[in-house]
Amino acid sequence: MINKKQIATHFLELAVKGKSCEAFDLYMGKNFIHHNAYFKSDPETLMKAMEQSYREEPNKIFLIQHIVEEGDIVAVHSWLRQNPNELGYAVMHIFRFENNKIVEMWDFAQAVPENMPNENGMF
Repeated sequence: MINKKQIATHFLELAVKGKSCEAFDLYMGKNFIHHNAYFKSDPETLMKAMEQSYREEPNKIFLIQHIVEEGDIVAVHSWLRQNPNELGYAVMHIFRFENNKIVEMWDFAQAVPENMPNENGMF
């Protein structure tokens, strides 16, 4: 049986590869809510944004760094780059599940600075 960490991972991998329709069909629960200050909260807006992102930058590099599951919550810390020559972003996705379906999602991104005072970096 597939667990919540696997669902979150597969959902994000499909979305990055331009397969957001498949990701939503497989894993999205009813009454899904998206929490991001730059988008409406409905699933259609998020799916369209994911599709547009893929069309504009189809060669993204998405590397999961950490993934944690606690009860109905899964948190995924990732490194996202639009191309290999870019520093990219540290990204955090938090998913809330009901009956192994994603019903709520939060996402945050922070640009990786060229010169950072933190000697440990972001990953």
